Amino acid sequence: MQHNATEVTAAGIARLAGVGRAAVSNWRRRHTDFPKPVGGTETSPSFALTEVEAWLRDQGKLAEVPLRERVWQQLAGHPAGPVTALVHAGCVLLLIHDRPTDWLELGAGSDERLAALLPAALDQVITPRFGPPRERAVKTPAGPELLTSAPLLRGAAELAAELGARQTYEFLLGRHLDANPRQYTLTPAGLATLMADLAGPARTALDPACGTGALLRAVAARPGQELFGQDSAPELAALSALRLALQGKAAVRTAAGDSLRADAYPALRADVVLCHPPFNERNWGHDELAYDARWEYGFPARTESELAWVQHALAHLKDGGTAVVLMPPAAASRRSGRRIRADLLRRGALRAVIALPIGAAPPYNIPLHVWVLRRPEKAPAQPELLLVDTGASAGEGRAFDWAAVRGAVLDAWRPFERAGSAREEPGVSRSVPVIELLDDDVDLAPARHLPPAAAGGGSERLASVREDLGDTLRLAAGLTPPEARHTPAVRWPLITVGELARGGALLLRTGGSSAPARARVLTDHDVLAGTAPSGSLPEGDEETVPVEAGDVVVPVLGGGSVARVVDADTAGAVLGRNLTLLRPDRTALDPWFLAGFLRGTANNRQASSYASTATRLDVRRLHLPRLPLEDQLLYGERFRALAEFEDALRRAGRLGEQLVRGMYDGLTDGTVAPD
Repeated sequence: MQHNATEVTAAGIARLAGVGRAAVSNWRRRHTDFPKPVGGTETSPSFALTEVEAWLRDQGKLAEVPLRERVWQQLAGHPAGPVTALVHAGCVLLLIHDRPTDWLELGAGSDERLAALLPAALDQVITPRFGPPRERAVKTPAGPELLTSAPLLRGAAELAAELGARQTYEFLLGRHLDANPRQYTLTPAGLATLMADLAGPARTALDPACGTGALLRAVAARPGQELFGQDSAPELAALSALRLALQGKAAVRTAAGDSLRADAYPALRADVVLCHPPFNERNWGHDELAYDARWEYGFPARTESELAWVQHALAHLKDGGTAVVLMPPAAASRRSGRRIRADLLRRGALRAVIALPIGAAPPYNIPLHVWVLRRPEKAPAQPELLLVDTGASAGEGRAFDWAAVRGAVLDAWRPFERAGSAREEPGVSRSVPVIELLDDDVDLAPARHLPPAAAGGGSERLASVREDLGDTLRLAAGLTPPEARHTPAVRWPLITVGELARGGALLLRTGGSSAPARARVLTDHDVLAGTAPSGSLPEGDEETVPVEAGDVVVPVLGGGSVARVVDADTAGAVLGRNLTLLRPDRTALDPWFLAGFLRGTANNRQASSYASTATRLDVRRLHLPRLPLEDQLLYGERFRALAEFEDALRRAGRLGEQLVRGMYDGLTDGTVAPD
């Protein structure tokens, strides 16, 4: 038995072979030569990856492990844990990126020779990039550690030859973050880009709660740039440094430690500070930091940790420098922080408060705020505060249009940044004289100070909505299904989706966890709501599944009986998470026949598994009748008509809600007459 070898779980074996976990359980029961567990627990055992690969090949269940999957499994099952494996892989990828010939010479020898010589070679790229050992978060791995990682390092180098060093690291880091969603608080790429745009260009930039480096990664590159980061988690400080170094030529400095209690850069004065701090921290250092020089605008209350982070950011700015901080909405109105907010306003340090749509970043259930601050060179004579509410920019579905949100914010911010004032746009933005905000509450929530937009878009818009609603209701009435004609129950011979896939009658694919930048992503929510593709996925080079007209898409979570036939408008979007795609052979299967029978309640019930918190559908177990194509077309036409009727009802519901809301708003704000 191999010791310290890469291990893989049953879920990993299922990914390697392209099957469900139930199949792996069956193999363990039926095949006495299936590899024995080498670790894990009785309920969740782990197996040696090399033994699993050999067994799968011997059984004809695996021709060749895809390179990406092999490298990922080596990382995920690393004996020292995936984070250590990511650091080792990142160091070698940086060596490949900066000194490719050194790696070619080292990689040509045995694993023992590689482990012995690699630390010195890594030091030659790590020290110039990250500084001397005592000042950096990335430590040079020792030879014995690297010997354990040798198969991973060779695999990562092979993948880098195919994708590039940066893309390989982004793929591995993205996979790790996606596999551990509760372990990390991530800043979405769209939000990071917006915050960097608000901050502007910078030669020196600091993120005192850098996490995985998303905010510093969004800062536009420029010659001689220096990027500084700090995080209380040492592993995040190291991963962030490697990510930033692989992205460009900037000097990168990251440190491990609590920025409020143990500031790693007390003398640093940066052009820009970007920060997504932890929210609602009670143990942020209130007692021991009472006389800290950073509290220039007032000593934060124990419940105001976010205002401590705001002042920490301001303390690290040059005069005229800009800080952009993500904040919970309560920080704009809590009474315990009103004196600090008032002083920030009086001295011209707080420049803008921007309300984001719900779902912009974790926690996803509240509309977070972005504060834009500037270290004042002198107090302005008549300061104003820009207030922006981007709630109306959100699109339908769980995700929203980041381009629209960014456009709305920058259209308001850029004129204000130049002139110190901006024109008013009802419901969206307004620059407010600070004197109007200095009352007993100093409430800075944008919604409280913005004039309302015209009800429902104005009376003309309400008339248009009413007309559209009437047309849609008439369409729905015309699409109402005819009276159902009762017939005796029919018992057809049945076939499962899995059998159809094995027979070549349809292609079965599942959604991925990453997508190219700016790709349209069809989400499970889009399928359930019948809306256009509205999602996004982390940027990556993982193979995606573009949907085509005539594909059938099925959500696998939630227990609903839903299947959607992709139309021409949706075609080209990327298949999102928790979706399964069925692409029928049109000479054997009609898409509408397939989708219709997959929606049967009894069919879904028998193919679903139930956990304590979720219902999961095994699409391969869904069945449909064996019928000739001409009979399928008859059923398909009926199912298509039902889908059109369902779409009309959905649209009527949305228009009805819009009309009712607009009428209520118009009647209550006096813009619509009651007669």
